[in-house]
Amino acid sequence: NSVNSLQDRLAQTEATVMATTTDHSLGSELNPANSCLQIKQTSPSSQDGAYFLIGKDGTIYQTYCDMTTAGGGWTLVSSVHEDDMYGKCTAGDRWSSTRGNNINYPEGDANWANVHTFGSMGSATTDDYKNPGYFSIDATNVMLWHVPNNVPPEGYKTAAYLRYRTSNGFLEQYGGNLYSLFKDHFPIGYNLGTYTHDNGPAIPIVYEQGSDHLVQSLLPPNVVSGNEAIPGFVQFRVFTNNGVCLAVCPGVTYVGLNAEHACIGGGGYYDALSQCGDYGSNDWDG
Repeated sequence: NSVNSLQDRLAQTEATVMATTTDHSLGSELNPANSCLQIKQTSPSSQDGAYFLIGKDGTIYQTYCDMTTAGGGWTLVSSVHEDDMYGKCTAGDRWSSTRGNNINYPEGDANWANVHTFGSMGSATTDDYKNPGYFSIDATNVMLWHVPNNVPPEGYKTAAYLRYRTSNGFLEQYGGNLYSLFKDHFPIGYNLGTYTHDNGPAIPIVYEQGSDHLVQSLLPPNVVSGNEAIPGFVQFRVFTNNGVCLAVCPGVTYVGLNAEHACIGGGGYYDALSQCGDYGSNDWDG
């Protein structure tokens, strides 16, 4: 009995040591990484899923890592979610304005260019999400996924009907992340520029899921009939003919007057209340 008892204790000790070793692996809560890329470079066999990272200010957070696309090491830093198409610049519109359609706040909540964080990795398809990686990680490219609402993290990748990325390292010339791109190069705000002269960079994309044809099919009819958007790009900081500023045009470069119909996020004032919010006029029938 004493031998069996000793064996049991040894087995328990071994299990405890193994668990401790696992908990200290890079990307665990006890040993958070700087980025998903650091985890992938350290452990090339790492798989897609949730990992713990640490921001430059010491904040530890959990987020999703894509470890298999184009070499892996892609970090989920944000999501733009529409919780109420009938609400115009209301509480859920963190990527435009939560303070109404107000010309006194031309930059809106300014979350494209500040260090505020909100939401969580687990609710990224039910609420807006922004973690410290948005402004802490030095990156070269971006990847965008179009995921339906209410998908759990383990389904993000398979549920995405569009997945595409840039490949030319464009972020290197704009500070290494979207925070620097918007803060230092292409600020967001009403009437800061014109659609003819001041739109930001349009970067070619590589599709992992989807195509130009699918992007085109998802555009509003007035955008298609007016040839206002060209698929195959992601563009940053664009203006309408009325000075309204949008932050991102996913899947397209916008060459027309009405960027609010295809681009998302932006400043805090729109010339029409019906167009105010994270998804602008994506639902407008006018």
